[in-house]
Amino acid sequence: MNILVTGGAGFIGSAVIRYIIKSTNNKVLNIDKLTYAGNLESLVEVGNNPNYNFKQIDICNETALEQAFHDFPPDLIMHLAAESHVDRSIDGPAEFINTNIVGTYTLLEVARKYWQGLDDNKRSVFRFHHISTDEVYGDLEGTDDLFTETTPYAPSSPYSASKASSDHLVRAWHRTYGLPVIITNCSNNYGPYHFPEKLIPLVILNALDGKDLPIYGKGDQIRDWLYVEDHARALYKVVTEGAIGETYNIGGHNEKQNIEVVKTICQILDELKPQANGQPYESLITFVKDRPGHDLRYAIDATKIKNDLGWTPEETFDSGIRKTVEWYLNNLDWCRRVQDGSYQRERLGVKI
Repeated sequence: MNILVTGGAGFIGSAVIRYIIKSTNNKVLNIDKLTYAGNLESLVEVGNNPNYNFKQIDICNETALEQAFHDFPPDLIMHLAAESHVDRSIDGPAEFINTNIVGTYTLLEVARKYWQGLDDNKRSVFRFHHISTDEVYGDLEGTDDLFTETTPYAPSSPYSASKASSDHLVRAWHRTYGLPVIITNCSNNYGPYHFPEKLIPLVILNALDGKDLPIYGKGDQIRDWLYVEDHARALYKVVTEGAIGETYNIGGHNEKQNIEVVKTICQILDELKPQANGQPYESLITFVKDRPGHDLRYAIDATKIKNDLGWTPEETFDSGIRKTVEWYLNNLDWCRRVQDGSYQRERLGVKI
């Protein structure tokens, strides 16, 4: 099949493409605007594969999208292109409204017109898979509550509000026009090639540089952590086996407080790369003013995707976080190239 992936140079998108190219015989067209977080070096291991191709396109550019659909007639669309950083959405929400809402609308319209022009056989295969986030649900107060596919939306930030808006658009295009869509909402991802402004890579790299490890508030915010390669497997299973019109929540079954995550990373680094001064990395932890409107707890109920599609994560948090730390230690050149120029970790602080 021909699979068109938007945002394929990003963290999750690149993992999806690496999985498809290495594990299947499908062809992939990667469409990415290459904003600050898009990095084609994350695809270097599949970049020369004849089944992979790339076009630098903004999903708000309808003409460019139509040409891409003409040149590479897709059987499946996996829509991951999005602005995804909460703090950046607080500082400058306009890009999030434009990319996540207007961009999704533009892609939906191009996809709808393309789908309506297909013959019956092609129409029966076509799927539009929209990849979203658990942040559209807001946060959870109880320690036992979980997000399900029917949890009401209550977004807290400009980022999550823009993603909630895009989810609603996708459902509306299914209800109104019959476009065959599937939606997934995932918990926090981590793993190789993660952009260094996010919590886990930020802590690893700051620690290696002997810099402060800034934690928002008390560090008691709870997230469900999903290893990105487990997520990639889940997304491919959903787009190829999922039921049209359905939503699937994808979680890692790994709830951890932020402070627990940071301390775990410190302990692994103490073992694998001790500080020259002999001090434990935990001595670098500092607490900073909390983010405005910071959600306290996210947790996914992934029962539906397990029961309906047979997917469960392969990595525990302990195994996944060790693999992640080891990857960063072995790929510091990639990290330093990402950090060159405008990116300043000291200014941004801890991000999730």
